[in-house]
Amino acid sequence: MKKQILHLMLVVSMVLGMFVSAGSAFADAAPKTDSTLQAIKKKKVLVVGLSADYAPYEFHQTIKGQDQIVGFDISMAQAVAKKLGVQLKIQEMAYDALLGALTTGKIDMIISGMSPTPERAKEVNFSKTYISVGQVMLINKKDKDKYKAVTDFKGQSVAAQKGTVQETIATQQITGDKPVSLTKFTDAIMQLKTDKVAGVVAESPVADAYAQHDKDLYVQKMSFSTEKGATAIAMPKGANALTAQVNQVIDKVHSDGSFAKWQKKANAEMFQSQSFFGQYGSYFISGTGLTLALAAIGVFFGALLGTVLALMKRAHVKGTASAFGKAGKSLAKGFSYVYVEYVRGTPLMVQVYMIFFGATALFHLNINAFSAGAIAVSLNSAAYVSEIIRSGINSIADGQTEAARSLGMSESKAMRFVILPQAVKNILPALGNEFVTVIKESSVVSVIGVGELMFKTATVQGASFKPFLPLVVTSIIYFVLTFSLSRLLGLLEKKFNMSDKHLNV
Repeated sequence: MKKQILHLMLVVSMVLGMFVSAGSAFADAAPKTDSTLQAIKKKKVLVVGLSADYAPYEFHQTIKGQDQIVGFDISMAQAVAKKLGVQLKIQEMAYDALLGALTTGKIDMIISGMSPTPERAKEVNFSKTYISVGQVMLINKKDKDKYKAVTDFKGQSVAAQKGTVQETIATQQITGDKPVSLTKFTDAIMQLKTDKVAGVVAESPVADAYAQHDKDLYVQKMSFSTEKGATAIAMPKGANALTAQVNQVIDKVHSDGSFAKWQKKANAEMFQSQSFFGQYGSYFISGTGLTLALAAIGVFFGALLGTVLALMKRAHVKGTASAFGKAGKSLAKGFSYVYVEYVRGTPLMVQVYMIFFGATALFHLNINAFSAGAIAVSLNSAAYVSEIIRSGINSIADGQTEAARSLGMSESKAMRFVILPQAVKNILPALGNEFVTVIKESSVVSVIGVGELMFKTATVQGASFKPFLPLVVTSIIYFVLTFSLSRLLGLLEKKFNMSDKHLNV
């Protein structure tokens, strides 16, 4: 009997030993690091991408006189950075640009209310779900008895933010017209407020925040097949060690009650007692300054490159060929022609994306958002300026070149000192129009997170829950800028005309 018991104990100990060994082996097999985690540790900075127009997840607010991005997603990002022992850097950009930024290495992770869909999971790693919320319909209060079910929207359109689960719900589950997909959630709210759409599909915390702030809005619960929306943190594909660290943070903040406290804090921060301009005036000022900086850079470098392109396109013209050499004149003309036609034939937004993401993907150059925007605007402006300058040069009589050559000037000096000065005077109005155009079109760079005027406008829309008023303020600022510039150019043009009259006399 004793021998049998002893034998049984021996067998049990052997089995336990096998389990312990297997567990130890499994623990050793668990990833302790990966290339993404190593890169974060090396640079000692965690770059988190988000779109800060989605209260209470993340939004701008003036806290103690300072512009800050707040919300429970920010608190989560801070907790992850603390866990990794690195500094936190927030990279703000349009929501539909976040995945591209993550896959090209512009950011280390996305914490922006993102749902882990199967399609996205093919491209990135997702953490555990850190919040699960219901999907509702935000409508105008006057329509609360009209729209009670998804079938009530027949013949009507609903809106949703582009690239979200809510867009999928609007597309697949709403019995109505084709849904309206918009980049900014605030744009969807504005369409709702102006009766362009009948409702906006939204997560319940976001819808509740807007309805609490605007008494004309109403949260209507709907029987969607996707009633709960999971929200997780996105990281680069294969970053398994980083994912494991993030999952530990999520478990901890839920078990110790931190996440619930963050939610309450975010809800409290959404509402401030200051006046609109007292709270958000600085946003418009900083946005205007950056817009002017982008326009100035774009026109200056666009004019320089545009002049070169104009001369290259004229390389075949007699009197300019020697500047390039006979062998290179066809190549110069061909390059300038292709460049001008390609740039003028593609949208500026595409060019911005190509430079911002392409520089990293193709050349491993990590260009920041402002630099990428300035380069894109400059290259785009150059294509249009080159045609303006070329037409200005063509407007100068051939006799001017011949007269300069007869005085012993070389071809390059004749172009520099005789032709170009006269051409610039002739094309000054067109160049001024280009400057005005660049001021307005620079708003496109907001998609990659450049804080120019339109970007700040969207920021104020999201923070103030006022979708229309910030646009009115912005339109007035743009008008003042363009009107003032037009008047200055008019005075300069008048001065040139006066000097011409004096010379003729």
